[in-house]
Amino acid sequence: MESNKIQIFENQKIRTAWNEETEQWYFSVVDVVAVLTESVDPQSYWRKLKQRLKEEGNETVTNCHTLKMTAADGKKRLTDVADTEQLLRLVQSIPSPKAEPFKLWLAQVGRDRIEETIDPELAIDRALETYLKKGYDEDWIHQRILSIRVRNELTDEWQKRGVEKGKEFAILTDEITKAWSGMSTRKYKNLKGLTKENLRDNMSTTELILNMLAETATKDISERTKPETFEENCNVAKRGGKIAGNARKELEEEIGSSVITSKNATELNNVVVNLIENLNEDGE
Repeated sequence: MESNKIQIFENQKIRTAWNEETEQWYFSVVDVVAVLTESVDPQSYWRKLKQRLKEEGNETVTNCHTLKMTAADGKKRLTDVADTEQLLRLVQSIPSPKAEPFKLWLAQVGRDRIEETIDPELAIDRALETYLKKGYDEDWIHQRILSIRVRNELTDEWQKRGVEKGKEFAILTDEITKAWSGMSTRKYKNLKGLTKENLRDNMSTTELILNMLAETATKDISERTKPETFEENCNVAKRGGKIAGNARKELEEEIGSSVITSKNATELNNVVVNLIENLNEDGE
């Protein structure tokens, strides 16, 4: 179960989880309530609605699951979730002019996932389109998509070695980041003024390439040494990260400055936009 996915409906975030076994999406009910009702207190609205539906003997509410999802404060908390069928039945109980557009959106989310399962290239195309809309440079986007592939290869290798998703993945990622950048993931994000945003989405091209080198080196070392314990995997993560760390130091010696920047995506994209505008003004 992947419980950190965010879907967007009319620019509002809805937390979701995809179950590979059952091939179903699960949606945070309170997030859906917030979107449909525009209530200032969607939690309270959902509690009252749930109680009323239970009293009416509504089986949909009874069969709703709970999953740990990331709350606004960044902590994982148990959240009521519903699959697509359950959610459609709940939507019928919420008077809202957004009900029909929301039903169409649910159908689109499901269709997109099925299409991407059949043809993974579609997922890449959609990612490319999303990054372009956000103002990213095309060259950067291609590096970012490659970094996703590198990351997936590394996490596949970790799973083969018995590393668990979630906390253990985060610990190993942190070890890699510290080894190549000299900072923990949290410190790195603080440097760029980030909170919950994806760090890789806010890296420069050079930072992204060094991070990819660290992750692919870790994967290659792991495949060769076949670590059996979590401690051994930590050691491999440090070794892989160190390779990229050495490359960073050599590059910094050559150029005489740090390749790690405090600029986040907004600032980096503005640099690209300004450069393009200047070139156009010069007629080049």
